Amino acid sequence: MNRQILFIALSGMFAASHAQMATITSSLSLTSVDAYELVWSEEFNKDGDVDTTVWNFEEGFVRNHEDQWYRQNNAFCKDGCLVIEAKRCDMLNPLYVEGARDWRAQRERVNYTSASINTRGKYSFLYGRLEVRAAIPVAGGAWPAIWTLGSGMPWPSCGEIDVMEYYRVNGVPHILANAAWGDDRPSHAVWNSKRIPFQHFLDKDSQWADKFHVWRMDWDEKEIALYLDDELLNLIPMESVRNGRIGKELNPFNYPQYILLNLALGGDNGGTIDDDAFPMYYFVDYVRVYQKR
Repeated sequence: MNRQILFIALSGMFAASHAQMATITSSLSLTSVDAYELVWSEEFNKDGDVDTTVWNFEEGFVRNHEDQWYRQNNAFCKDGCLVIEAKRCDMLNPLYVEGARDWRAQRERVNYTSASINTRGKYSFLYGRLEVRAAIPVAGGAWPAIWTLGSGMPWPSCGEIDVMEYYRVNGVPHILANAAWGDDRPSHAVWNSKRIPFQHFLDKDSQWADKFHVWRMDWDEKEIALYLDDELLNLIPMESVRNGRIGKELNPFNYPQYILLNLALGGDNGGTIDDDAFPMYYFVDYVRVYQKR
């Protein structure tokens, strides 16, 4: 489907979805509704700029040798959803320095822009249920994500939970559900990762990529469970998590995490970028946090 047509179609679906919802109960079962209560949400219901009292924006080249330059202009709210738009461009890299060792300064030009937002310093939570309803781009080079990070320690000792990543592994599209923490080496992560071939989801619904889906994390003192449309993708026992000396040998998932949403391109994991797929759109209908009563 043409991405512009998909943008119009998905926007209409968002509006219809919101009109039909009498209360915010999401996809929780009756038992879960009894057990959980909504404590925080971002519904993106006001058209225009993203609410900067809730979200921060990353700027420039940030991580993983990714190809996109993050900027605020590439994220906006429309028809009840957050839209992160990735675009092709050709502009000078303001960080460029000839002969630089830092990869951010080695590139003379910027060829792509996108957006990354997070709630660092504005909202974080400890335990509970995180639920995000989204439609993701699946073209070559797309690397959308829903994830959380801790504060107060360097990565990865701060803890990272990837509720959703999509990218190509050896050229084959996968959806990933991961958690990472630190060991005794600086910037070196211990990973608990599950990679599910995208074909697994297409076999169940050939139109999967043109629809919204619900990613969910259930997190408590015993485990972190990561779901897609109620299918369990990964289960991380809390007893298996322990930082090295850099992270004071603590379990970082016993401390609050903040929320990140971004659309990366290329880089270490995104793979070859399909220049014919632009603009790419990543739609987020809502972000909700529930906690047990």
